[in-house]
Amino acid sequence: MTNQTETQTDDAERKLEELLSKLNALGSGGRTPPPTQAPASQLAKPSANANQGVQSLPIRKQTGSIQDEVFCPRAPVTFADAKLNPSAVEELICKYLLARGESNVRDISKQIKIPFGLCEQVVQALKQEQVIAYTGQSHANDYLCKLSDAGRERAKRYSDLCSYFGAAPVAFSEYVESVKAQTITNQQPSQQDLARAFSDLLITDEMLRKLGPAVNSGRGMFLYGYPGNGKTSIAERVTAAFGKYIWIPRAIFLDRDIIRIFDPMNHEEVPVEESDGLLQDDSIDQRWVRIKRPTIVVGGELKMEHLELQYNATSGISEAPVQMKSNCGTLLIDDFGRQQMTVDELLNRWIVPLEKRYDYLNTSSGKKVQVPFDQLVIFSTNLEPKDLVDDAFLRRIPYKIEVPNPSREYFLKLFEIMCGVVGCQYNEPLINLMIEKHFIPVDRPFRNCHPRDLLLQVRNLCSYEKRPFVLTEENLDFAVDNYFSIM
Repeated sequence: MTNQTETQTDDAERKLEELLSKLNALGSGGRTPPPTQAPASQLAKPSANANQGVQSLPIRKQTGSIQDEVFCPRAPVTFADAKLNPSAVEELICKYLLARGESNVRDISKQIKIPFGLCEQVVQALKQEQVIAYTGQSHANDYLCKLSDAGRERAKRYSDLCSYFGAAPVAFSEYVESVKAQTITNQQPSQQDLARAFSDLLITDEMLRKLGPAVNSGRGMFLYGYPGNGKTSIAERVTAAFGKYIWIPRAIFLDRDIIRIFDPMNHEEVPVEESDGLLQDDSIDQRWVRIKRPTIVVGGELKMEHLELQYNATSGISEAPVQMKSNCGTLLIDDFGRQQMTVDELLNRWIVPLEKRYDYLNTSSGKKVQVPFDQLVIFSTNLEPKDLVDDAFLRRIPYKIEVPNPSREYFLKLFEIMCGVVGCQYNEPLINLMIEKHFIPVDRPFRNCHPRDLLLQVRNLCSYEKRPFVLTEENLDFAVDNYFSIM
């Protein structure tokens, strides 16, 4: 009995030691820091035979982990893995400390999204060069740092060239590989996928059958028809038919240019769910961000400059164009034909990318670079496509789909659905009376937007007059007179 107890105790101590070893490895980025370090300028440069292409993690299928994703970036173990020179990390650290004043190494690591171990190597090298000084111990294996006088001068020189000190940029070649791995052309959504994507929208089976092949192909399409029939709503739901999530870099570097890809205004971040595998989740490259497959919408505000890299001379940072931000997703050109740039300018700019699926962009140094053009481009317009563009362009947009006016049956169904949305009792005889009074006699066509807009008119009237929100003939007459007064 005593021997069995001792064996259990030994096993428990051994498991505890293994757990402590793992925690220590996490605290030091997976390696024990060396007592001394060479200057940052002498740290190992990425080797010529470094792994080519993007490294990715195996797909994990259990609950609470990354699912249904063909690509997931792996945290770099060395600078060669990250395709980064230590000097580039040095610049980010110096600029961050110049702005922050003082910080511990772990917070620096979180700021620039580089593993603690690699970040610590550069910090120790900068300390050896007396660019950084330790001001105290923050936690176990971690120290508070600040710039020396010489360090502040160096950081100011770095900031004068480029003020960026966010996540360390990803190599352009890795970005290209990630787009290839997550391309929409490999998705080929089915009828079930499209039905799921449009489950919250009333749409005919005939329209779904027309949309299906266009979405499945991953090529461009025209959606045209009268205003108010839901062209924008349809286009915005197309993306949901593809895989849910993709990974994009927060920023990429191309020669000396830093190009920002992740845009919180257009991209919705979806953090990886916590799982039991702490070490597995820690192996994700934090320079990348997991987002919902993007839908970028541009309308009448679109200019030629939005289709090019936008270099900010003050900050030294370039902003990615809209087609680059929409890679692996959908790009909707809403109200096509009403942009601030002419139709001919837009078509001439994109006639080759739409066919070849790659584009050319000019960097701040004047270098021209080929970038992926990998998205479903949807042109939504109230005008006839043949009146806007020539045959050469129409050939490159293989699908032209008209969004027609709803039938009376669907019009009534829309009223029933919208009554539930806005919070009033549906009354079909009253809606039929409104149609006979205000639509049939004047040959007024039905539009998909009419039920929503008229019900909102009634709700606002009842709210203003402090009356219950109910449908009456008087309320509907008021709404119709207001809404169609000059239509």
